[in-house]
Amino acid sequence: MIEVGREGAFSVNGVGMECRPFPLSFSVREAEDAWQVGAGAAQAGELADLLVAVANEVVAVVSLETNSFLDEDWRSLRPSLIAAELGVPCTVHPLGSWASGTYGLAEEILVMDRDRLPHLLDGSWSPYELTLIDVPAGVTPEQLDELALVLGTTGVDEPLLSRLGGSRVWFSGHDDCYVLLETRDPALPAAVLARLLTLLAGSALAELTEGPSSPVPEPGPWLPERLVATAPHWIGALGTVTEEQVTIGLAALPDPWRLGVPFPQRADLTATLDVRHGTWRIAPAG
Repeated sequence: MIEVGREGAFSVNGVGMECRPFPLSFSVREAEDAWQVGAGAAQAGELADLLVAVANEVVAVVSLETNSFLDEDWRSLRPSLIAAELGVPCTVHPLGSWASGTYGLAEEILVMDRDRLPHLLDGSWSPYELTLIDVPAGVTPEQLDELALVLGTTGVDEPLLSRLGGSRVWFSGHDDCYVLLETRDPALPAAVLARLLTLLAGSALAELTEGPSSPVPEPGPWLPERLVATAPHWIGALGTVTEEQVTIGLAALPDPWRLGVPFPQRADLTATLDVRHGTWRIAPAG
């Protein structure tokens, strides 16, 4: 069971001036023995356990910006100060001013045990920019400098992990909503899609019941695996929402979803959560 709060990514984000409900979006492609995923909507903390499950023992937070922790000039605190405020033990590796303004890099890297990540992303604050990657235990300052160089010189759409022999997952979150990740673990893309379905259904139930959160069962791996096997790009929107049932219309897209692309006139499949029995099913849309 996943506890989905009323302040999750689907609940606090809307599309356009009318703030229409934010759609579920998912896209995956294979690239050089790894998988690249683009998805929404999910806060970093809503995926932290999935990242920890596939990561090496140590995680490096290489970029972190937020409006939740600001200095006297209304600028985001340095990542190390944010970690200190949250009581998260870590070591700090300075990169210097050369990293300033480089996409996906801060002027310092936080290195922490992977099990500290859920504590860092505890839901009490919101990063609008967060990038992290796992590294081998005992990583050296020289290796961190090399890591930063690779991260800073790899294009947005270029495979990354093939240039880093020891890393298994790279994550980049934007506006605590949009997700980009690359992984060597073949099961992680489907796990992310399952989590998105759960978060969308849970946000609807939490709003319906007006509670602070709603416990929701995740669909078994068969459901997202079937979707991924059917098409690489999906968009989803809420259908019926009652205390007994939540339906999500799912449509395959020819390309990854972009902000402003409307939901197709007709869904291809319907995913249904039976709230009472805690089960999911999927069927052709009627």
